[in-house]
Amino acid sequence: MQSPSDFPSPPPGCPAHNSGRGVPLYTPEFVKDPATHYTYMRNFGPAAPVELAPGVEASLVTDYAAALHVLQNPDMFVRDSRRWRALNEGRVPLDSPVLPMMAYMPGPLLTDGAQHLRLRQAATDSLARIDTHRLTRMVERTATYLISQFSGRGKVDLVGEYAQVLPLLVFNDLFGCPGELGDRMVFGISGIFDGVDAAKANEVLQEALIELVMLKRSQPGDDITSWLMQHPVKLTDEEMIPQILQLIGGGTEPLSNLISNALRVLLSDDKYADGEQSGSLLVEDAINDILWNSAPIANWATHFPVQDVDLSGVKLDAWDPVLISFAAANTDPNLSMGRQTLSKRAHLAWGAGPHACPAKDPALLISVQAIEKLLNGLPDIELAVSPDDLVYRPGPFHRALSSLPARFTPERRTQPRPGPTASAARAAGGRPAPDTHAVPQKGKFWSGFLAWWKG
Repeated sequence: MQSPSDFPSPPPGCPAHNSGRGVPLYTPEFVKDPATHYTYMRNFGPAAPVELAPGVEASLVTDYAAALHVLQNPDMFVRDSRRWRALNEGRVPLDSPVLPMMAYMPGPLLTDGAQHLRLRQAATDSLARIDTHRLTRMVERTATYLISQFSGRGKVDLVGEYAQVLPLLVFNDLFGCPGELGDRMVFGISGIFDGVDAAKANEVLQEALIELVMLKRSQPGDDITSWLMQHPVKLTDEEMIPQILQLIGGGTEPLSNLISNALRVLLSDDKYADGEQSGSLLVEDAINDILWNSAPIANWATHFPVQDVDLSGVKLDAWDPVLISFAAANTDPNLSMGRQTLSKRAHLAWGAGPHACPAKDPALLISVQAIEKLLNGLPDIELAVSPDDLVYRPGPFHRALSSLPARFTPERRTQPRPGPTASAARAAGGRPAPDTHAVPQKGKFWSGFLAWWKG
């Protein structure tokens, strides 16, 4: 495979041509302008050498047709990373921030063959039992609660106070989490993706998942956790933990990014501000725009060739990681003429092949409902900063805004509404959580929401 030094014009600030390694996907330059980096990577052919984090090298597929080939050929490209050559040879730092997203876990996302089919069947059958009317009501109530927390201020960060929190609260309901346990789920998942004290966040999350499984074994309910346990494949407790973790973690982060980025274009792009479509069609168009042009999960779906393989002229070595750039594949220049004739859902943001997202329909429903509720509730909301001043979170995998400041006419109130802190205290009967389970006040949205819901 060619190295970055073979090409004379790397993106501004890109150190790849000096290091001899792949194009780094963790630098401020990449976060600021990934499109220019993808354009440069296309010089290598359908896949380019990249560095996901210091010392973690991979190939990134940027071509739409090549991406489909990898995603749809599970016999040649597997997801199980236990034979990852560099990792087994000690060349991957064990404390690398990208390792948790790539290391093997016995859940449906990172298994193959019969094991994958068994685990995925339990997931898809359980997700199919979601009642869309119940889900719609839950999203509406959650959105109403979150909006009530900031509607009197006249300003809000639509990422931290809305788009990040709403999916977590909805998933807490879908998976049957009680109040304090749900607070720890919110804290754990948010912490892992934010990368702030990730070790503590992971510890809190793992403990919460174990307790949730134990609770549902003894007290099953009308929720996904219970449905997974009752499924004919008979998942063990050891299988339940990664199953739930991958469904919640794999669902909430992309959903948060989809909602926040769709709000970004709706509040900043003139073609939506001047549009004549009805509200729902306008929102759906914005979501489709993001799925094609700014995929919420930009680069992931780690695969490993089981033998050396030629991918349209690019050599991929056996058991070296190959990632799919959903962002680059969707914006492949070879599709520029063909995109007009493709189905609106022909993008790869949901993946493809046997590991395609099993929850895209609920995810779309949640996204549309959340955005419509916000825009209808705060009709004069607008960005508080220039779109050019928006900052994205670092990381090779996602395209995620750090914040989305907005302003609007504040709502007049006669009485203050309960926030997460006061509500959480009442929900816990006035008793503080044990130190081993303590989470910051920001993480107590779930118990606060439950208290608000019950009045």
